[in-house]
Amino acid sequence: MTIRRWILALALALCAGAAGYTTLHADINATLTDKDKAEIKALLAAYAPALIGCKPEAWADLFATPGGYFASGPRGELRERLQFMEMVLSYDRCDGPPPAGAPPSNVPTTVPRGGGPNPDIEAAPFGAKSKFRYGRGQGYYEDEYVKTPAGWKFKSRTVMSDEELKMNLTREDFIEIRRLAGDDHGHYENLYGDHDNPTPRSALGGKQPFRVAGLRLLTSPEGVRGLAYLRDNGGRYDDLYEKTPAGWRIKERKYTPPAK
Repeated sequence: MTIRRWILALALALCAGAAGYTTLHADINATLTDKDKAEIKALLAAYAPALIGCKPEAWADLFATPGGYFASGPRGELRERLQFMEMVLSYDRCDGPPPAGAPPSNVPTTVPRGGGPNPDIEAAPFGAKSKFRYGRGQGYYEDEYVKTPAGWKFKSRTVMSDEELKMNLTREDFIEIRRLAGDDHGHYENLYGDHDNPTPRSALGGKQPFRVAGLRLLTSPEGVRGLAYLRDNGGRYDDLYEKTPAGWRIKERKYTPPAK
């Protein structure tokens, strides 16, 4: 065998070995034990009590940080521990003593159709995943779970409303829109204050409830609309996004300068 052929044979063997390792590694990661599933179910069971019970640290502890995130159109994409805690405290019920009686109706407390005591949990290369309906006619949770030294955590939890699903929107659509708009580069401010008209805290003064992490996305008859305030600028973008054969594009972008 010539040196050239020997080198080629060695390269092919190394590639085959690497492919075998990759496959084996994926198979190992894609295996869930009964203990894993039980721990993930315990993670799911801890979600609503922490959120409804106004326990910001307990709720933040359910997510893998750094790296984990919570996402919804109206709330943006939360990736920082402080954002997780601020979101819990942003609900009106957390302003004072716990209200008497049942929890507020706008907070999901049950997860039927596969998300109750026995949700369908599937193995994934990064750990595990599941998708199930929450509440009654509200929407779906689309989850990813990862095993950390502290146990199983949310790698991601994405909330998809029924209104968004009726427009055939997916989790991947929102990820693409955020990337298109520049929300994954930290260009935009977190928003505080009023539900309908959130603004940067710097423009409000004093203590204001957290509303949105970065870009807010809402459905409309025209499509998906976005609101984002530029960091260290005070101006804002009002966007309209449309899905084309080549992917999502900005159909309209209106810039409003900061108030003088």
